Amino acid sequence: MTTLVIAEHDHGSLKGATLNTVTAAVQIGGDVHVLIAGSNAGGAATAASQIAGVAKVLQADAPHLAEQLGEDVAAQVLAIASNYSHIFFPATAHGKNVAPRVAAKLDVGQLSDITKVISADTFERPIYAGNAIATVQTADATKVATVRSTGFDAAATGGSAAVEAITAVAPNGKSSFVGREVTKSDRPELTAAKIIVSGGRAMGSSDKFNEVLTPLADKLGAALGASRAAVDAGYAPNDWQVGQTGKIVAPSLYIACGISGAIQHLAGMKDSKVIVAINKDPEAPIFSVADYGLEADLFVAVPELIKAL
Repeated sequence: MTTLVIAEHDHGSLKGATLNTVTAAVQIGGDVHVLIAGSNAGGAATAASQIAGVAKVLQADAPHLAEQLGEDVAAQVLAIASNYSHIFFPATAHGKNVAPRVAAKLDVGQLSDITKVISADTFERPIYAGNAIATVQTADATKVATVRSTGFDAAATGGSAAVEAITAVAPNGKSSFVGREVTKSDRPELTAAKIIVSGGRAMGSSDKFNEVLTPLADKLGAALGASRAAVDAGYAPNDWQVGQTGKIVAPSLYIACGISGAIQHLAGMKDSKVIVAINKDPEAPIFSVADYGLEADLFVAVPELIKAL
């Protein structure tokens, strides 16, 4: 029984979600192999070889894999899929793009967003915005799954796996890379941040959002997040949205300012290690999941917090 983890990387280094996915794969039992599909991705392959629990790293290197298009990566996975009992992807935009293609071609049912490995064929995954946990068992010969990174700790380093070069499959030819617009920020990436400061509809405007929360985030070296209500109101950009229809996060510290705590938002952050809620409504649902709750006007409390810091 061997599990293949499809690494998410930028060719030179691994994305954090890969480490969480390896942890899930190790819990299956048996060997764990990591696939690095990219172009000049030696750095990522070396990083993967140093993950504890990884037995082998497979590196498929070709120019057409530079942008890691879903069709090309899926074809690369399918070329070696018969060697594996399980194929795990991080439950990221990249993983969710490739995994269904692989599952469909193998004619198996994909398991999405698994958060716990019970046995080699039985897993847990959240449903109904995280309000219920489904236990799912699969009889498919090859188990294809996406792994929710917040459900597993990141794998440690210290391994010394061999890196094996494998033949890259031919380009798919049905899609091509046109361009990418990347948001640049000095702040940590939201899903990888250790501390997140989030604002809700109560912020009132984009100016207030920036004036009040940015200094707090600067003090803490934190990423900025927002509820869907704040994003829909135009107070914050879409890529800051935390929740069921946004990004799933689990930082060490999550500070929710003026967020009522609708279940859709809680689904995206309730696995945070420590949750601090600042809200003047004592009945706000956010207090039900908060480790520390401050019933106060955020426009008074946050500046005071900044001064104290």
